[in-house]
Amino acid sequence: MSDALHQLSVAALAQRLRDKQVSAVEVAQHFLARGQAHQGLGAFLATDEDVTLAQARAADQRLAAGDPAPLLGVPIAHKDIFVTRDFPSTAGSRMLAGYRSPFDATVVRKLAEAGTVTLGKLNCDEFAMGSSNENSAFGPARNPWDTSRIPGGSSGGSAVAVAARLAPAVTGTDTGGSIRQPAAFCGITGIKPTYGRASRYGMIAFASSLDQAGPMARSAEDCALLLSAMCGPDPDRDSTSLDLPAEDYTRGLGASLDGLRIGVPKEFFGEGLAADVRAAIDAALQQFVRLGARLVEISLPRTELSIPVYYIIAPAEASSNLSRFDGVKFGHRAAQYDDLVDMYRKTRAEGFGDEVKRRIMIGTYVLSHGYYDAYYLQAQKIRRMVADDFQAAFAQCDLIAGPVAPSVAWKLGGHGGDPLADYLADIFTLPASLAGLPGMSLPCGFGEGGLPVGLQLIGNYFQEARLLSAAHQYQQATEFHLRQPEGLQ
Repeated sequence: MSDALHQLSVAALAQRLRDKQVSAVEVAQHFLARGQAHQGLGAFLATDEDVTLAQARAADQRLAAGDPAPLLGVPIAHKDIFVTRDFPSTAGSRMLAGYRSPFDATVVRKLAEAGTVTLGKLNCDEFAMGSSNENSAFGPARNPWDTSRIPGGSSGGSAVAVAARLAPAVTGTDTGGSIRQPAAFCGITGIKPTYGRASRYGMIAFASSLDQAGPMARSAEDCALLLSAMCGPDPDRDSTSLDLPAEDYTRGLGASLDGLRIGVPKEFFGEGLAADVRAAIDAALQQFVRLGARLVEISLPRTELSIPVYYIIAPAEASSNLSRFDGVKFGHRAAQYDDLVDMYRKTRAEGFGDEVKRRIMIGTYVLSHGYYDAYYLQAQKIRRMVADDFQAAFAQCDLIAGPVAPSVAWKLGGHGGDPLADYLADIFTLPASLAGLPGMSLPCGFGEGGLPVGLQLIGNYFQEARLLSAAHQYQQATEFHLRQPEGLQ
């Protein structure tokens, strides 16, 4: 039985644990061994067998006592953007190499209370800045479908861990598409909830008005289980946390799609969308029609403006958030320096990677005197217009569907160090992030080289349950989410 544990969904694994068919310790040992056997994928940045097994033993005690926690004993792993007491928290950066937090992020705490067992911390682009995981200071994670290709970013290690069956589910964060894009490239399911649904407390900040936590797993059902545990108000620690009660997102998964109006933005299907990706998306949309949905052509006219708007606002917020990493209180400090200013300069030069420095410089520039009005304020105005475009669209439809990315995963180094090429790859995910809307990616087919293609679903505010229900119905009728890379069974 243990040989097949990594093939089980979160729901199936939780049921076996409740039925005492397997112990939490046995499950943890199985996944720890599997992670060790596939270290070459670069998914994990930190593991600690003693910590994991201690958590598993505690879960077994709770199971024996009849604790009804829904995820009791299920192993997961956390993107290394969430701080944790029991594992180092680096944000994929040399600046925080070896750093240990005195507290757990709220998302980590909530999932622990739901009974999860932590396998370790997962690779990511440095401070979540990137679309390929190539910006990690500790080396890139590799796409298990083709290890010469990127897994997407910034939650690349998270996507790899699920796709390679190194963990049944993981956490990720999405600032401009960092859950949805790697989920699409690695053939798994991931959801970004409405901004404020999940607490940002203990997430190492990149862009505070955009960052949002979410789950990544093999199916919508598994994501619903994790999202139910992750979300909820956190007013004492996160002022942007929404005062909305936690929901059980699994309750509505069986809802019919009859009459569901799915908006198809014409701007998502223009020049630049690869033919293989379009074919998979078109086939997925027709499957929704067969399930009872109706397609409605809509327009999101400011889609192209999302890229310049995002790459003004996000770097501006990053410039502010990352000013705390100066070598004084925690993190990396230069070994030799002449005075305080020299220590700041050398510490930040040594600790930050090129992409982080680039975004800090852009952000500092657009916030500087004489440019704040011309760039930052104008970007915020257009951001409001992007959100208004969505509300106009939702007057005509219930959900919006389209591609996650213009192409399948590209080769490692395939963009030749050109940051603009990475930025342009985010064109379909940025609008929902700027508007703070919930969005998800689910596998819908394969493109060039047999690589996965992801379908993006976007809902109106607080419509996570509707998103998950539509995705679940699609996955009940298809098997793309059950496929896995060859050689990793």
